[in-house]
Amino acid sequence: MNQVRAVSTEVKSCCATLYASDWARLLLGETFHPGGLALTQRLGELLGLGPDDRVLDVASGLGTSAIFLAERFGCSVVGIDYGDEEVRTATERAREAGVADRVRFERGDAERLPIADASVDVVICECAFCTFPDKATAAREFARVCRAPGGQIGLSDLTRNGPTPPGLESLLGWLACLGDARPVEEYIAYLGEAGFSCPLAEERSDALRDLVREIRGKLIGAEVLAKLGKLPLPIVDFRQAKELAKVASAAVEEGRFGYCLLIARRR
Repeated sequence: MNQVRAVSTEVKSCCATLYASDWARLLLGETFHPGGLALTQRLGELLGLGPDDRVLDVASGLGTSAIFLAERFGCSVVGIDYGDEEVRTATERAREAGVADRVRFERGDAERLPIADASVDVVICECAFCTFPDKATAAREFARVCRAPGGQIGLSDLTRNGPTPPGLESLLGWLACLGDARPVEEYIAYLGEAGFSCPLAEERSDALRDLVREIRGKLIGAEVLAKLGKLPLPIVDFRQAKELAKVASAAVEEGRFGYCLLIARRR
């Protein structure tokens, strides 16, 4: 049990470190998920967000989505992230955007949320649930903090059809949000067992295909700049990174990986 916990902690720490890096920002942009803010807006529309809603954004990263939701829909948002640096950056961004009265950020673990029972109307988690080591516990935490009955959860996440291709089962694949992606039916089952019903699943694999193509192009450009000494990034194994991107791209084109929006209601 202690060994399992140690591995879980290592994965979370590595994810937080990676997503706080300049390398991740270069490849993934500011939102760190397929579809960017266009899909964040779509998620908000499907949830019917409004000024009276209290929203929890789990794995809020740099705060881009939380700030956008507050600005676009007028809701209040609490963002939770595992990384200290992400929380500091997101807090500063909320202040600069003039929404600090409605948006705040805290450090926390999705499997032990620092949020009171039934204290939010909506839980949002974008492209992060698939990376959580203990998905069942995270789903139960989402249900615990969500108002019942009638509260909602909105997930956007990677889906997998069939076995994970060789090369994406490693820790690197996990950090790339691919290694532990699950079939959409499994996500629905996790939510159902935690106390949610799931009336809507919207397939958006187009956004994933676009993101993977962008990453492959950015890797080529980054390698050229790094060789010219014009890109101040840590030492990167470009061969390994490009191979991972190639395998991921082929899997997406073959339909082995997809992307989906899920909306569920608390029973």
